[in-house]
Amino acid sequence: MLGRAFARPARAVLPLLVAVGLGLALLAPLPLWATLATLPESGPGSAVQAEGTGIAGSYEVAPVRILGVPAISVAAPVVSRAEEAPDARQRATVIEGNLSLLYERHGLCSPGEQIAESILEGLVLGGPESERLCSGNPWAVLGRAEDLRVELSADGNQLQARLAGRPTALPLLTVTEADAQLHGLDRLALAQRWRQILQRRLRHARFTEQPDQIAVRLKLTLLLELLLATALLTTLRLWSGLRRRLQRGWERAQAAGTPATLRAQLLEWSVRALFVLALAQVVGMAGLAVAALPGRVPLAITLLLQPITILSKVLLLGICALALRLLAHFVLRQWVSNLAVPATERARRQQRYRNLRQASQRLIDLGCITVLIALVLADLPGVRELTLGVWLAGGALLGGLAIAFQGLLRDGVAGLVALLDDHYAVGDVVEVNGVQGEVVDVGLLVTELRSSDQRVVLFANSAPQQLVNHTKIRSGIELLIPLGGKQPDLDHALAVVAAGCEAFAADPQWSDQLLAPPWFRGVKRVSSEAIELSVVLTTHTGQQWAAQRALLQRLLVALQRNGIPLACDAPTLRA
Repeated sequence: MLGRAFARPARAVLPLLVAVGLGLALLAPLPLWATLATLPESGPGSAVQAEGTGIAGSYEVAPVRILGVPAISVAAPVVSRAEEAPDARQRATVIEGNLSLLYERHGLCSPGEQIAESILEGLVLGGPESERLCSGNPWAVLGRAEDLRVELSADGNQLQARLAGRPTALPLLTVTEADAQLHGLDRLALAQRWRQILQRRLRHARFTEQPDQIAVRLKLTLLLELLLATALLTTLRLWSGLRRRLQRGWERAQAAGTPATLRAQLLEWSVRALFVLALAQVVGMAGLAVAALPGRVPLAITLLLQPITILSKVLLLGICALALRLLAHFVLRQWVSNLAVPATERARRQQRYRNLRQASQRLIDLGCITVLIALVLADLPGVRELTLGVWLAGGALLGGLAIAFQGLLRDGVAGLVALLDDHYAVGDVVEVNGVQGEVVDVGLLVTELRSSDQRVVLFANSAPQQLVNHTKIRSGIELLIPLGGKQPDLDHALAVVAAGCEAFAADPQWSDQLLAPPWFRGVKRVSSEAIELSVVLTTHTGQQWAAQRALLQRLLVALQRNGIPLACDAPTLRA
């Protein structure tokens, strides 16, 4: 029993969360592509602003990256730092800019300026290429990896780069007292450690940025991309073939009226697995393409890990959703089994239980999906670094959207009120603004009715101006019997109708469906054409129409047998 109770919500919630998670896993890399496309070109003394700044005790710490990989961490005191002194993020940004001069080719000119300079210097002035600002290397810091040597300054507090062919050293960074205190070393020992790390990393970066190495990396990436593209096409072809087989099997099972077999279920799961594999291959191709760019390996790894992170969050939220569903099921079962509820209202409470359980499951799913989207957005690059003004602007935007979609909010609140206040439930027969039908679904925004002619009627939860519930706790209906206006013996006609109602109440076939004997109220309306008699039936929920038809048939036979005429304009009895 417990296994079935756990399996039902699992089958309901996991496919929904997995579908949303796969969509987010496919769309989540898009902001990373936007980040890659909008990265500014590095210039002297500038670099991409460092992320990941944190507080370590009384120090602010920020990483310094080479080719996107953190190499060292610099610090700045939080309390005792002067106002004009740079913080850790600013120090890291300046140091990264200095380091990038040693391995990146910086472009300060647009393509048009480069062409103009080449024409001017090459065709008109004839100046040497080394003196060109756009197409040359004005800082003369590039070259072979072995040409670089990181050394200490004379005072031992500054690290500088010594390059072959450059007469003066290039200052890189200054080791501060805050750096030494945070790392637990004196400034000279910390400078020696950083010198070894930076020389090893910078030589590797210069080697990586060599044109021949870039060409080898691009060729290898192209080969791997072709292999992945071939595997992707094979996966898509296999997925398409299995999906067609699954569709044909489903059509045959539907035509034969047989349930799905184990083979069909395995085939369905194989189709889903191939779809996930195709998504993974697409993400792998994107990550591989990003990794081919110099200094973008961390971004590529983030791109590859993003879907895995999202799917892990989907699994965690799926477990939370299952737990919440089981908790809601337990609470509602306790509510519906309350012995203090009168016997006449237990059937109605059971009906409300099914409705509230369905609504609670939908609210839990909606809440988990909202939390999943928020968690995914929080992990995107740059979201956590947004300023207070951006968050306030986002709040204002949400407020504007709430005003624009206030109709949807009104429908959602009206649906919750209808559920909690028991206006109607699934299975009720209601009349909304003149349209009558059975309630088949109470959604968060709309309610679905099925009319007697099997048409589906949808109305917003806030739309009803007049709502009539025909089946809440008990049901009833009024029968009008139109006798002829020139009735020779009215007392005899009344006695026949009363006897027919008593016989109907005593019939075992219908007595269990009646909450009270038919109430014969006598003459209700008199006109020149007819004398209308009124009979009121009170039945169990939803039984009023069947009882009405049976009683009308009996009364019609009894009146015809006793020769009592009906009204000329109403040859049959009506309700």
